[in-house]
Amino acid sequence: MKAIKKPDLNAPRFREKSIGIVTNATLDKFKQKFPKYKNLSLEEFKGIVNAFNGNICDGIIGNRNGVELPEGLGFIFIGTCPPAKNADNIDYKKSFEFGVKATHRNWDSDNKLCKIFYTNHNTKYPLSNKQLWSFKPVRQFKRKTSAAYKEDWMRYIEVTPDEKISSRFTKHKRKQHMEKLNSQIPEDYNEFNVT
Repeated sequence: MKAIKKPDLNAPRFREKSIGIVTNATLDKFKQKFPKYKNLSLEEFKGIVNAFNGNICDGIIGNRNGVELPEGLGFIFIGTCPPAKNADNIDYKKSFEFGVKATHRNWDSDNKLCKIFYTNHNTKYPLSNKQLWSFKPVRQFKRKTSAAYKEDWMRYIEVTPDEKISSRFTKHKRKQHMEKLNSQIPEDYNEFNVT
């Protein structure tokens, strides 16, 4: 067992600067584009954005296949993955308590991991520079996902480490296309009847 030291909580830290999107400047642009909402306050605007994002999060958690984002921005879904072979999933609270390195064992999910996947590979409308787009979930969404995953981890799609997410969507699209083709053929159709 490896010993572990407590971090110095009073040491200097680097904090990455974040940029807020829902600001007065964004609200002004929104009002210019949609003048009928000129009386909308910043608090109401934030509430609408937060409610919409909350509904998207609930949809991702509640739907096994995830959610397609509006405006063709991509797909987000929750996947079940096996644990990494060489990575340690350290439980810092227990490690500091006992003085040795302790790891999470994920007993709730049979040692499987929950991951949030984002892809924009097979969107309806190709985005320019789509390889630059990414998705970073907020803390509330991660915690909500983790709690739902512990309750019913078998519900979510299993993703192997060597699988490309884009190929999974390609297979699903082909399957939907074939189902659509099969539904268009009448039941009394006989391909050998030439008359």
